[in-house]
Amino acid sequence: TRFALSRSLSCLILAIFELVSFWIFLISSSFCFLITFKKFYDERGYFSVPFNRDEFNEGVGMEVNFIQDNLSYSSKNVIRGLHFQTGDYEQSKLVTCTYGHVLDVVVDIRKDSPTYGKHISVDLGECFNRLLFVPKGCAHGFLSLAKENIVYYTCDQYRNQKSETGIIWSDKNLKISWPTKKPILSLKDKKNITFNEYKRMYLK
Repeated sequence: TRFALSRSLSCLILAIFELVSFWIFLISSSFCFLITFKKFYDERGYFSVPFNRDEFNEGVGMEVNFIQDNLSYSSKNVIRGLHFQTGDYEQSKLVTCTYGHVLDVVVDIRKDSPTYGKHISVDLGECFNRLLFVPKGCAHGFLSLAKENIVYYTCDQYRNQKSETGIIWSDKNLKISWPTKKPILSLKDKKNITFNEYKRMYLK
């Protein structure tokens, strides 16, 4: 089966794990996991469990211990990324958008991975009921599509300023399609390295 993740991308689903609180989809093109959580409705509204550690670890087939939560607010056309930490401070991330709508982008920068240099783009937002699991060794970023956007994500490693870096969002070799003509970036993200520079600096 195929599963539409964004306006321009569909990915082959290798496996679907139905658990008590959510479904976990293994996405073949990136080896990321897409989590779609269930909502339980009644006359008051709904209740959901977007994350349960035991169910999540069972679904992804690995032990992940999240230890730091991060929250960002962004206006429309803001691009953050493509961020990653190096060495002992590599991070896995579980990402969602609790308000608004973002295009979440993950690039596989693991040298020995069969999808090395490939990327995936996934729509996240309050109406999608989705989280995206980003494994260690991947660069991550997003584009804010709504007027106001809140992205919430949890990590399995603390932030380490000395090891954090990023790949420039507009790298020509990665060929990422960003649906904006006027991106807004921080000065730091404007100075991110190219993918070729990453390979020279970190893949020795």
